[in-house]
Amino acid sequence: MFRHLTLALALLVALTLPVFAQDSGTQNKNLDIRSSVGDLHIGSDADARKTGLPLYPGARLKSDDENRNQANLSVVTEAFGMKLVVANYDSDDAPAKVIDFYRDKLKKYGKVLECHSQKHGGDVEVHDGKDSKDSKELKCEENSGPVTELKAGTEDNQHLVAIEPRDASKGSTFALVYVHTRGKRGDI
Repeated sequence: MFRHLTLALALLVALTLPVFAQDSGTQNKNLDIRSSVGDLHIGSDADARKTGLPLYPGARLKSDDENRNQANLSVVTEAFGMKLVVANYDSDDAPAKVIDFYRDKLKKYGKVLECHSQKHGGDVEVHDGKDSKDSKELKCEENSGPVTELKAGTEDNQHLVAIEPRDASKGSTFALVYVHTRGKRGDI
């Protein structure tokens, strides 16, 4: 059930954030709701720092037209909590350089897994257990395609970097992702 709720919330953000950003007239508007039931934050205020990873030297936040996938979402209640941060960047460097940089930086979160997929975010798993001790090791769902995904952590506390070559030019595009979920106990 927790997995379905998390996926429903992620879908809500995917549908709401572009509309919210269009209506707001400014780039860094946030929606914060605090209540006795829980707290909700939805914003386009995602950046590398909020994912827990450093920004690759010389990387640039994707331009506004492409920046609809920037998201900072957190939902905190007594029953569960979830934090999702997604930040997208461009670099003039080849994917191999970006991969080497983030492979080293992800080591502080545990064993670094390298997967390959057809597109960004193809296999972010979320934990549906009650305690962090139930958290499962990350795995690759598919392992072929132009996107390299570096993952570290566990299903309920993971850092992911998805790197791919830019379409018609040299360089790379990459997404930094942080996902943290919890059951009744723990902080987000």
